[in-house]
Amino acid sequence: MNNKVRMRTVICMLLSGLFLSCGTSQPEKIDRQALVKRNSPQITEFDKHSSLSAGNGNFAITVDATGLQTFPELYSDGVPLGTQSQWGWHSFPNNQNYKTEETLKNYNFRGWDEPYAVQFNEPGRAQDAANYYRINPHRLHLGYIGLELTDESGQLLKADQISGVNQELNLWEGIISSSFLAENDSVKVSTAVHPEKDLLAVNINSPLIGKDKMDVNFRFPYPSGGHADDATDWTVPEKHSTVIVSQDDNSFTLKRTLDTTTYYVNVSYEGEANLSEKEAHYFVLSPVSNNFAFTCEFTSEMPQMSDNNSQQVFDASSKNWISFWEDGGVIDFSKCTDKRAPELERRVVLSQYLMAIQSAGMYPPQETGLTYNSWYGKFHLEMHWWHGVHFALWNRPELLERSMGWYSQAYPIAKSIAERQNFDGARWMKMTDPSGAEAPSKVGSFLIWQQPHFIYMAELMYRSNPSQEVLDKYSFLVEETAKFMASFATYDELEGRYVLKGLIPAQETLRASETINPPFELSYWHYGMTVAQEWRERNGQERDAKWDELIDKLSPLAYNADGLYLASEDAVDTYMDIRFTSDHPAVLGALGMMPQCKLVRPDYMQNTLDWIWDNWNWGKTWGWDYPMTAMSAARLGDAEKAVGALLMDRRTNTYLPNGHNYQDDRLRVYLPGNGGLLTAVAMMCAGWDGNEENNPGFPKDGTWDVRWEGLSPMP
Repeated sequence: MNNKVRMRTVICMLLSGLFLSCGTSQPEKIDRQALVKRNSPQITEFDKHSSLSAGNGNFAITVDATGLQTFPELYSDGVPLGTQSQWGWHSFPNNQNYKTEETLKNYNFRGWDEPYAVQFNEPGRAQDAANYYRINPHRLHLGYIGLELTDESGQLLKADQISGVNQELNLWEGIISSSFLAENDSVKVSTAVHPEKDLLAVNINSPLIGKDKMDVNFRFPYPSGGHADDATDWTVPEKHSTVIVSQDDNSFTLKRTLDTTTYYVNVSYEGEANLSEKEAHYFVLSPVSNNFAFTCEFTSEMPQMSDNNSQQVFDASSKNWISFWEDGGVIDFSKCTDKRAPELERRVVLSQYLMAIQSAGMYPPQETGLTYNSWYGKFHLEMHWWHGVHFALWNRPELLERSMGWYSQAYPIAKSIAERQNFDGARWMKMTDPSGAEAPSKVGSFLIWQQPHFIYMAELMYRSNPSQEVLDKYSFLVEETAKFMASFATYDELEGRYVLKGLIPAQETLRASETINPPFELSYWHYGMTVAQEWRERNGQERDAKWDELIDKLSPLAYNADGLYLASEDAVDTYMDIRFTSDHPAVLGALGMMPQCKLVRPDYMQNTLDWIWDNWNWGKTWGWDYPMTAMSAARLGDAEKAVGALLMDRRTNTYLPNGHNYQDDRLRVYLPGNGGLLTAVAMMCAGWDGNEENNPGFPKDGTWDVRWEGLSPMP
């Protein structure tokens, strides 16, 4: 090739590349910062349902419109002003020496006695023991940090004496900025939490400080032990102690002792301030300068000399949250013309933030996260799917992984539960705590749908990183989980099939003694056992022949003459008895949460979806029922119902200004709803294995131009 030919060839290649680049439509990159910032909550009044939180998954603090916890009583029956950590637990003294064995009661579902930890209807020691182990341990409220605002006469100001509230949660940086007027003097407060420590930083600016009309208070309650409350009891100051154990010119450390529980509160401040003890468990820090900054760290062990600096915390918060938003998945609804799109976008953005601070810790989270206690602060393993699955789908698998290590800690107890009931493997408990202890329950102890969760989540971790490292990390518990599942299924010799019985399904209105083959559990059993076999093959093991037989002979979903799936095989009155048409429409999870399998007919599931849509007792549903319905509709190709389910106008599908999924007066926060929403919209965008349609869960009428990046398909 001579030089002229060579030059001509090069020119042609360059021109070709130029034309190609010009002629190819590149998708417009999503402006993530603009997306996040336009959905940052703006608060202009004291509203018990509009408190804001900052946190890191293992620690969170919730504040009122002042930027701190100044008026907790106003929020106690709304979204309370909690300060909670994953390690912060307490038990009342076991003065009666109750034993866990006293909570067990035998049931015969399969021809032998199976002891279950239950609640008892009859008064007596067994009932008292069960109540004790339900209440204990319970999660602690670690303490309130508020502004001490006074008038000219030294009287504490009330909330109605504060005006001009202007508060913003800057989602992009995880910083809460609050401003208001107190008797015509301005106050500005900034609040942030460190991404890796149980540490908050506060910056205050106000002329009230120079007028000796504003201090900072630290108040500490005794736990209430309530089923669902702010974990605060002010009536028994004698039952706990709060003492200063160290102090210098710029810091002090408090030691908290509550029965056998001890923790520490370390406060460091920049500038001059004076500490005083106003009364038991009530300390006041009085700064001198109008600009005042401090940090407060909660620790389970006596802290070393503090080097905490407020600006470092704010900087660390900003860096962490910007990385969170830039590196994870994203969905942008701004090009949509459907009038519902902005509200859906708001819910999606706020849910990402809330799940990161409330549900991304070292333990499975409670349903109210680190905001206030529900079910005594314990966590429910059947909810772990709703809390955690979305992290992997949104390219944040490391946040799911944080809580999966707990299963190894809880394994010995899960193994012992299976053994005492004469099953193989490990039976994962329902309601529990960091120790893995099984809380007695008249319903929870009979649930089984939490069982395959570990397999499902381990599979998501493998899909995000298909490596031997992941196999080595999770294979043992995948195997032990599947062993229980295989032994729990009962072989029906007469009909040559495996059945699931002696259980309460996800639809908790059904009874353990009657229920046979609930549809969602059957589908989940099929999925879990199939994946467990795949894990054996990935590890170079032979498939388990008995497991293959179970997969092959598992009962199909039962249906009626109208082609509608029953709540369970025995529930022949499913569509006539309100007991069967209330609570969770769990049948939809069989094809929605789960992929298509041979047990499910899509046409019958479409019939079932249509009937449920028109007739279900929606007033008795829960927050995750709406995304579950959306996922089923999406897999069935009914995009209108998928979107409609996510935005259905029902009380339990309410999302507050702070993004929390409101249920009722008891559960003003319900994070499984938020997590379910994120799982559903990820699936509606990225689809599922085998799907080739873009945005399969959104209507194709031109009104839902949904753009997204970094999402993974569901199994």
